[in-house]
Amino acid sequence: MIARPLSTFAIAALLAGCQGLYFQPAAEAPATVQRYRLAEWPDREYWMGIVFNGQKIGFSHLALAASGPDRFEIRSDAAFVLRFLGFEKRINLKAYDLVQADLEIVAFRYDYVIDGSAVALAGERHGDELDVTVTHGGETQRQSIAVSGPVYPQAAVAFYPALSGLAPGREFRYPVYSGELQRVAEVSQRITRYESSKLFSGQAFHVETAMEGYRVETWISRRGAPLLEIGMNGVLISGLEDEARARSYLASASLNKTEALIEFALVRPETPLAAPRAITGMRIALAGVERAVPSDDVQHCVGESSGTICAVRSVVAAAGSARAPSPASADPRYLASTFPVPARDPRITATARDIAGGTDDAREKVQRLIAWIRQNVRTSPADVWTGLDVLDTREAECQGHTYLYAAFARSLGIPTRVVNGIVYSEEFQGFLYHTWAESFVDGFWLAVDPTFGTVPADATHVVLVEGETLAELAPLVDWIGRLKVRVIEVEHAPAAPPS
Repeated sequence: MIARPLSTFAIAALLAGCQGLYFQPAAEAPATVQRYRLAEWPDREYWMGIVFNGQKIGFSHLALAASGPDRFEIRSDAAFVLRFLGFEKRINLKAYDLVQADLEIVAFRYDYVIDGSAVALAGERHGDELDVTVTHGGETQRQSIAVSGPVYPQAAVAFYPALSGLAPGREFRYPVYSGELQRVAEVSQRITRYESSKLFSGQAFHVETAMEGYRVETWISRRGAPLLEIGMNGVLISGLEDEARARSYLASASLNKTEALIEFALVRPETPLAAPRAITGMRIALAGVERAVPSDDVQHCVGESSGTICAVRSVVAAAGSARAPSPASADPRYLASTFPVPARDPRITATARDIAGGTDDAREKVQRLIAWIRQNVRTSPADVWTGLDVLDTREAECQGHTYLYAAFARSLGIPTRVVNGIVYSEEFQGFLYHTWAESFVDGFWLAVDPTFGTVPADATHVVLVEGETLAELAPLVDWIGRLKVRVIEVEHAPAAPPS
């Protein structure tokens, strides 16, 4: 590659200030549109070093090769290491895409490994269907996705602008199959300007890309090389490097000694909250993101010009105070068996029945499920793919605890949804991103936290996004790194009388 290798540590340091200082309009863009065919692509391999919140965490690699007449292979892989609560989180991604000369999907295979838990996807395009096989934990599921017209792999995003023509003002929209989301999603790309920068040599086209709420900025050279990429509001940065520099982090014993993930995600209010697990009511102001916040029996949110005000109550109904079911409780999603929440798996159903015992009371079933998880599942930052992973390993982070609980509850006929948002951490004196559940009991939605072992969950739990699949979780990206909170008032449970 003709681009000078660039240390991502230097990028992170420079971007700690104002980005506007480091990007200037270049000379006029090339008079002709810069366009390349895959058969004549100038640089067949790219290595990128990756920095998260000022810490180098890994690398990514992308390679293009011919594979017969009008067929091309795109191979990509990435490796990340984060330290989280004193533990290392290791993520390895490998992808193989067979594409036509215009980047359309022919076939693919993707392998994802997070903390030792693996998922493999393989698929082919057959006419108006994309046939996909998902393998996890020794079990296989088949999916058939209806498609029409061109569909591209997610790896095509790196090549599409230069294949279609680099020039300021050009815009592209096209569907891609995302292995992470396990579905087809729309990508939009816009070439805004032609720039020079202290962060790379030469000039580059500034490209804005969006998919499912996630947005990145990329600077692409005239040769189609991705010189620099910035995502997650400037906190996730990739810079073009040579192979040796990109991989060197693996040998560094001092890698990422700080808790980069915690530091980035933590949202501190003006004043720390006392006894957060005993808070039964809270009014909180959310700002920084223009997204609607859900409302239900547990929290009521109203949008205002300055943001959103939410009132959260942990106890919405006493035992026995039933009312007519709401329409939402009849939504089949809340009893469905899904990939992350396998409510119909025989091991799930058998274990849930054993835990519930002979009780017919839904609230008692919830209490017993939460108590069992609290006693039998260790809390650790180990990422998992499904509730079955947690049943097998007996350890998980908050999302895994909730997947297992939701699978148990749905298998017992209790409508349950997975919710995601923020909860107050007394240890870190601020709000951290968290996953818990809401079950429909006695005519009301009841918030329960399988990780904390609490029924109901305390009122510092603020729902931002509902859903259990990665596609449903994608909007949460908009909140991370941008959310600001102001606690207006709190209510604590009355102290127990002295015995």
